Amino acid sequence: MNSAESEPIEAVRELLSSAGPLARRAREVLAELTGDPRSLDEIIRRTGVSRRTVEDFLDATGEDLERTPTGYRLTDDAAARYRAEFALDELGAPPTRTAEQLGLMAGFITTGPPPTTALDHVTATPETALRRAEWMRDNYDLAGAKVLCLGDHDLTSLALSIVEPRAQMRVVDLDERILRHIDSAAAERGYDIGSLHADLRFGLPPELESWADLVFTDPPYTAEGIGLFAARAAECLAPGNSRLLLAYGYSPRTPALGHKVQQELLRLGMVFEAILPRFHSYYGAQAIGSTSDLYVCQPTAHTRKLALRQASSIYTHGPQSVEAVAGSTGQDLLESVSGLLGSSVTELRSPGWARPVRASGDPAVFDLRADPGPWLLRMLLACNAERVGFLVDNNHPDITNQLAQTDLIELVSGKFRLRFHRSTPDSKHAVVLAEAVESDSVAAQLLRRAHGKLGNTWREGLIARTGELTKREAKQQVAELAPNPDDLARRLIDLPRHRASEVLARARS
Repeated sequence: MNSAESEPIEAVRELLSSAGPLARRAREVLAELTGDPRSLDEIIRRTGVSRRTVEDFLDATGEDLERTPTGYRLTDDAAARYRAEFALDELGAPPTRTAEQLGLMAGFITTGPPPTTALDHVTATPETALRRAEWMRDNYDLAGAKVLCLGDHDLTSLALSIVEPRAQMRVVDLDERILRHIDSAAAERGYDIGSLHADLRFGLPPELESWADLVFTDPPYTAEGIGLFAARAAECLAPGNSRLLLAYGYSPRTPALGHKVQQELLRLGMVFEAILPRFHSYYGAQAIGSTSDLYVCQPTAHTRKLALRQASSIYTHGPQSVEAVAGSTGQDLLESVSGLLGSSVTELRSPGWARPVRASGDPAVFDLRADPGPWLLRMLLACNAERVGFLVDNNHPDITNQLAQTDLIELVSGKFRLRFHRSTPDSKHAVVLAEAVESDSVAAQLLRRAHGKLGNTWREGLIARTGELTKREAKQQVAELAPNPDDLARRLIDLPRHRASEVLARARS
C-alpha cells in the first residue's frame, strides 16, 4: 500500500481508536459505505450514529470516498481494503450460542464456590452469564478492549472469555475463593483474565485507575452498595467513551427503594443510556422475582469528581449490613485488651490498607470485628510496627483451627511472629498479636514493602541479600522465579492470597 492509499485508512483507524468500545457502531458506518451509495440521512438512520460522527468518518475517508448524486460510497478498491482492515464482515448476525458454551459455563458455576450470604451473593444462571457476555459483544467493540468486573461471584469474566476471548479481562473481588476459582479456570482454558484482591470500601489497586473501557458489576442491592460500587467503577473508567454496566433489581412493591438507588447513580453524574428489564435471572433472590435489570450508564465530565468514598455498611445481611449495629468499644473491652497486651489501649483503630500503616509507641489495636475473612492478612501486610494487635471475631477463618493458624503464620513469617488469643476478651472475640521479627530474607523484604511494585522490591531484596548481584542479574533471577510474570508489575498487597503465597514461597527458595 502506498502512502496516498494509507493516509485515509490511517485517519479512519485513529477515529476508531478514539471511539473505544463504541467503535463497533462507528464500524457500522463504514459498512454502510461499502455497498450502494447512501445519503447522509440514510446512514444516520440505519446506524443510529450522530450526524457529527458520521461526518467525521466521511471526511476521514478522503479520496477513498465517492460522492455520487444519490449519496456516498467507498471506491471498489477501498471497500475491499476497509472490509479486511476493520473486520466489517463480522458485523452481520451474531453467532448463535452453542450447547458446548452453555455446558462450559454451567460447569464453571457448578464447580465454583457456594454463595456467601453476608456478601449478598446470589448466583446468576449460566444463561444469564452468557447473555451478559453476548450483549457486550453485540453492542461494543471488544477485540482488545479492557473489561473489568467489580466483584464476580457470577463468573461473568469467564462467560465473556468464552464469547469473546480477544477482550482483556480483569477481575477485582473481596472473596479469595472466587479469585482462586477464576485463576484456575482461566489457566486451564488459556483465558486472558487478571485477578486482583480488594475491598472496595478501602480503595482499589492503583493499576486500575482509568484503565477500563467497560466495567460490569452486580453489587449489593442497597443504595449504599450501589453508590460504592458505582463510585469505584468511575475511578476505573478510562476517559472518553467508557461505560458502566450494572445489574440491579427491586420489587415493584417497593418502588421507593428503586428510586433511592437510581438517585445514587444520578448523584454520581451518570446518564442512563438504557435500562433493560428482567435481563438477569438468579437462583434465589425471590424478593425481587429472581430477576434484575441491566443498567447501561454513561459517565459525565463530573462523575469522577463526584465519586467520593461511600459508607462501609453496604450489604443486606450480616455484620456489614446497613442495619447492623456497630460493636461496642466500651471501657471494659478496652481494659481487657490492655491487660492482654500489657500496655494501655485507649481506642481501637479502623482498618484500611490503601497505604502502608505505620504505628509507633504503644501497640496499636485494629478493630476487625466486621472482617469477612480477608482483612486480617491484608492488615498484617500493610502494618509496619514492632507490635500490633487485631480484635477479630472468635470464628475468624484464619484462627479457628491449627491448620488455618499455621498457614497464616507461614505467610507472614519473616515479618511477624503471631500469637492467637481465642475467646479473648470474651467468648465472641479473639485477639491476634503480631510482634516484629528480625530477618534479612528476600521474603521479609517483600512483606515489609507490600505496597511496592513486586518486581522492583524482589530485585532489590535479592541484591541486598546476596551483596553481589547486579540489577540486571537480579532482574533475570526474579523473572525466572516469578510464578506469574504479570504480577511483577503489581503490588503484593493486591494479589489474591493464593498467588501471594506462591510468590513468598518462591522468594524463600
